[in-house]
Amino acid sequence: MNWLDQYKSKIISMDAAVSLVKSGDKIFISGNAATPIQMTTTLAKRALELNGIEVNHLLLMGDDPLSKPGMEHHFRHNSLFVGPGDRESINNGTSDYVPVHLSEVPALFRDKYIPLNVAFIHVSPPDAHGFVSFGVECAASKAAAENATIVVAQVNEKMPRTLGDVFIHVSRIHHIVECSEVLGQLQRRPSTEIEGKIAEWILPLIEDGSTLQLGIGGIPDAVLARIDNKQHLGIHTEMISDGVVEAIDKGIITNQRKTLHPGKVVGTFVTGTQSLYDYVHNNPQFELHPCDYTNNPFIVAQNEKMVAINSAIEVDLTGQVCADSIGMKIYSGFGGQIDFIRGAAYSKGGRPIIALPSTTKNGKFSRIVPQLKPGAGVVTSRADVHYVVTEFGVASLHGKNLRQRAEQLIAIAHPSFQSQLEDHLKTLSAKELHDCAI
Repeated sequence: MNWLDQYKSKIISMDAAVSLVKSGDKIFISGNAATPIQMTTTLAKRALELNGIEVNHLLLMGDDPLSKPGMEHHFRHNSLFVGPGDRESINNGTSDYVPVHLSEVPALFRDKYIPLNVAFIHVSPPDAHGFVSFGVECAASKAAAENATIVVAQVNEKMPRTLGDVFIHVSRIHHIVECSEVLGQLQRRPSTEIEGKIAEWILPLIEDGSTLQLGIGGIPDAVLARIDNKQHLGIHTEMISDGVVEAIDKGIITNQRKTLHPGKVVGTFVTGTQSLYDYVHNNPQFELHPCDYTNNPFIVAQNEKMVAINSAIEVDLTGQVCADSIGMKIYSGFGGQIDFIRGAAYSKGGRPIIALPSTTKNGKFSRIVPQLKPGAGVVTSRADVHYVVTEFGVASLHGKNLRQRAEQLIAIAHPSFQSQLEDHLKTLSAKELHDCAI
């Protein structure tokens, strides 16, 4: 049987696809802009027939019907990266959160730490050889599809065909549901004044020929909007955004001086506007790979002059970084922060950067703090932190002792909180002297 006949024989309805899920199953759902909204909505309609379904996923975009109140006995999220859709259920105890580096997620499925009964993947139409592309999200979806007992592909005519290590043949798929679904989009907002100031401090840390990893949010966007005076930059990252395309069109990002995958933008997922999805479709300048490749620190480090820019919720005076929670309240996840911070640290000429505003949005609280909030998790340890940047400057912590670190961080804290932080440092120093004398 040729691939086209195989393809046609596997087509089923959306209702038939979700009927494959049985009580007690562990399932996987593609995430980010590839979140299969029609699939999850249809699955939610079966709630009363199902109990104890574990739903594994990375960041979900759009409305999440499986974590709504009343669903907790039927579907329980096992979230590998928390987002707006499942944040409330995580923090009220009706869903679960797994702290894990993004580079390690595929191995959870491959090594059966999380055995999967059904994987719902979201892919492009097949090419002339019967291969579908994971499109805007490769990440852990490829590993899930390769290790689940049953693989159901939502084949979407609107899914772009991206290139790289991002294909699966129709012969490896058990069931196919055809659809026409608009992908989740992330509209850019103008950078704030504070984000712009932070970006200005980051720019001198980026040299011509640097390879960049930029996370999600206003600070990375502000950096991309201000790098007009740089030349021959490259991209090796998790998320490919609209800002990357704009910098390519300006001739700033050329990827020509990359020491790994020269000439290519490398990432594991694409999130942005429809124009971005149109741009990456069948575009050989872009390569998507599973996140155990893109985020492997030993792979990242092969890019010379690797600059990793990641965010934080708060940083304490020793340099410990909390990025996934506000106190005990889970906000997001580990993602690839440590993957890229360590990769950049080992890169020849690399620069790992943690960037954050000096205060909360209302200005009432400092985000440079004497101690992390009770229950706050340390995502990046103080030994891993090299540069911390706020709108007031750059703190260079690598190789510094605890006192020097605190002094550097106080210098980039908001002036309204500097005296309070200095008082804490004096009190701490006095206590240390007292303890040593005992």
